[in-house]
This record gives sequence, C-alpha cells and structure tokens, in this order.
Amino acid sequence: MQADVTLDCVGLYCPMPIAHTLQKIKEMQPGQVLEVLADDEGIKSDMPAWCQATGNEFLGLEEEGGEYRVYVRKGQGSK
Repeated sequence: MQADVTLDCVGLYCPMPIAHTLQKIKEMQPGQVLEVLADDEGIKSDMPAWCQATGNEFLGLEEEGGEYRVYVRKGQGSK
C-alpha cells in the first residue's frame, strides 16, 4: 500500500503508538494515508477502534516478523 507519510513507533507500547498517530494525523491533509510501523501487538485492535472513534479510515494491517504496518486514511471530519 502506498502511504503519504510513515510514522515509526517500533519500540513504543500502548498507548504511545496511538498518541503519536493522533499528533501526526493532525499535521496531515484529509485523504492522505499514514503508515504506522509498530511492534506492539496491541495495535491490531487499538488502531481500528481509534479510527472508528475519530472519523479516520482504517485501511488495513500487514504483519511480518513481529512488526506491524498499519494504514490509516485521514477522514474529512476527523477529530
């Protein structure tokens, strides 16, 4: 998947990947895609829930070797 911005959260644990995602999304334009790199398994459930709560679109997750790549599209009315 092609991302506009990549955020490296490897080595960070809940809730820090979500907190960093929130800050980065605020800097982005609606419709842009953020790729979040993480190694905390909690991101698999935390990110979809965060997207639903904030009006952003969860595009999917790829897992490889204990590392996760999560894709989020900034929504028009995201919080």
